[in-house]
Amino acid sequence: MHKNAIFAVLVSALGYFVDVYDLILFSVVRVASLKDLGLTGDDLTSTGILLLNIQLAGMLIGGVLWGIYGDKKGRLAILFGSILMYSVANIANAFVTDVWQYGFCRLLAGLGLAGEIGAGITLVSEILPKDKRGIGTALVATMGVAGGLAAATIGDIFPWKTAYLVGGGMGLALFVMRLSVRESDLFNTMSDHKDVRRGDLRLLFKPMARFGRFITCVLVGMPIWFLAALIITLAPEIGKTLGLAGEVKASGAVLWFYGGLIGGDLSSGLLSQFLRSRKKALYTFIAAAGIFTLAILNLPAGAGADAYYHLCGVIGFFAGYWAIFLTTSAESFGTNLRATVTTSIPNLVRGGAILLSSAFGLLRDPLGVIPSLTVIGAITFGAALVSVWLLRETFAVDLDYVEA
Repeated sequence: MHKNAIFAVLVSALGYFVDVYDLILFSVVRVASLKDLGLTGDDLTSTGILLLNIQLAGMLIGGVLWGIYGDKKGRLAILFGSILMYSVANIANAFVTDVWQYGFCRLLAGLGLAGEIGAGITLVSEILPKDKRGIGTALVATMGVAGGLAAATIGDIFPWKTAYLVGGGMGLALFVMRLSVRESDLFNTMSDHKDVRRGDLRLLFKPMARFGRFITCVLVGMPIWFLAALIITLAPEIGKTLGLAGEVKASGAVLWFYGGLIGGDLSSGLLSQFLRSRKKALYTFIAAAGIFTLAILNLPAGAGADAYYHLCGVIGFFAGYWAIFLTTSAESFGTNLRATVTTSIPNLVRGGAILLSSAFGLLRDPLGVIPSLTVIGAITFGAALVSVWLLRETFAVDLDYVEA
């Protein structure tokens, strides 16, 4: 690959590293930071879910806005603006004194981070040879999810305010690195055609088949965030409900889950290249993740916390199809909509965690913790498998086209 392409992959990977670091850091420091702000008991759970939902709402809104901006102004425009907003928000987060200030910083951080992975995957997909796209995006995701490990380690060792300052500092350093990245040639070529509608949301709804394609891409990624937002974030509560021996810590669950994701993202990308099929790789990983999710929700009472952590690692491995899922999304749409959909889809998936956590809140009292998670998981994984079946195979398709 050309050195410019390699540098673009590196910068995109580091962007995803910062993205995941921030998302997972909140799960790790949730209890400590909220206790420091004076919260106790059940408020630690309810307020934690509220703050997570605020951040995810920011990502949902930002994903659409950054995507439109990227199709109109370029992929690099997203990469510069998003990381700067995130960095400022995280540095400010270290100085909050109440929950509402915390929520405002999480909202701004969510808005900023919303552009990261979508813009990176779009740029990498457009600059790499079509038969190498899967490898490039897998490397982005593999290096990126290491941010989860960094968050679990730094959040567990250092005070929560220091951990947020580290995230903001990394973002500012990445902003400087991006000054040397070149724009996608496909975007530059499209920009020469002034009659092409770029970043126009109306194109998503007409014809309706295109909107259906968009929704199926979203549903394919939902199991990943069911696992991250519920099975991992609520690990302490799940461990108590199951009656596991020893305390199950969110930091331990995060560490094992994201350790598994590193291997899974690389393996799913390589499997897709070997099979020359995105769909076969997606089927394999989604089905296996569903099976092991059932296993973790049915651990016998008295099992050690280590059993939970080990299954988190296995689940993380099979949840590691994020790169292939995003690559498929990027390959499913033309250049004039590619940034819009590839940036909004992962954030719709993340924002979908609001619905998942809300559903859990509604079902927890009448059904119980474990039955409610089982029901939500079955619906989420089932919808994902059906959606993969509905999508067309996109391996090595030509991306030099626009949506009419």
